[in-house]
Amino acid sequence: MSARPGLARGQAALRHLELTITRRLDGLLQGDHQGLVPGSGSDPGEGRVYQPGDDVRRMDWNLTARTTVAHVRETIADRELETWVVVDQSASLDFGTAACEKRDLALAATAAVGFLTARAGNRLGALLLRPGGLVTVPPRSGRDSVMALLQRVATTPRAHTPGPSTAKRLAERGPTADLSTALRAVGPLARRRGLVVVISDFLDPAGWERLLRSVRGRHEVLAVEVLDPRELELPPVGLLTLVDPETGRRIEVQTARNQVRRRYAEAAAGQRAEIARALRSAAVPHLTLRTDRDWLLDIVRFVALRRRLRTGLVAPQAVHR
Repeated sequence: MSARPGLARGQAALRHLELTITRRLDGLLQGDHQGLVPGSGSDPGEGRVYQPGDDVRRMDWNLTARTTVAHVRETIADRELETWVVVDQSASLDFGTAACEKRDLALAATAAVGFLTARAGNRLGALLLRPGGLVTVPPRSGRDSVMALLQRVATTPRAHTPGPSTAKRLAERGPTADLSTALRAVGPLARRRGLVVVISDFLDPAGWERLLRSVRGRHEVLAVEVLDPRELELPPVGLLTLVDPETGRRIEVQTARNQVRRRYAEAAAGQRAEIARALRSAAVPHLTLRTDRDWLLDIVRFVALRRRLRTGLVAPQAVHR
């Protein structure tokens, strides 16, 4: 079965996405919500030796004193987990030059989180960063609520094709809620300790790093970055017209010049390195999904890496990539 999220937006496409996730991921990521971010919970469990990358807030000082070796106390997964998904649906996600668009990856990531966590009484809520403002979807449990949320994500109106009247249309539509606004809002909404998943290309202006660190202080947090290969390098196709979907600004670039392509690649690499640095500074696991790769396989590899980290087989820096 193909791992590509379809471009169709009907119920049949969402059911196909559900089957794809449950058949290929559910059997591999056993352990309820701990499959995505292991170790979440509030009840104390067994103690084990401290490994680099462990949360120092779980240090078991009594056990450490008795054994003279640093130990942490594992936590038992909560029976009823509340998960909040922050989904970036700004105009920059209406872009894709490979197997799908970035908005398709955002939908797939939301579906993966939903179907893997919304069970056994767990509840799923969402904040949608839509053109015109922030939309809040209250947390609910059950498959039907997941399907309803995915339908809302899938049917979000996309930005119109840029043209001479783009600036006017953008002004009429109103500003898209930025990532900082969403992170500022998720704190009061997510009152119980749980899981917060941020799905974005993280191209928003600076300022979200501090807010993400604040959310991480109370919840388990996972950052899912969606990316297209053309955001990393330009192909040598001659004169190319580039359009900023957020502002409608146009610019012509001569991609036949090696220097132009090299400067673009260097600037893009620096931008992505800064995003990775910000997520690493906030101590947030970083999963990258690309439009030219199998997103299901990337999720499985990410979880496998997280599990190896828990056992001390890899360095913590390997997760932030």
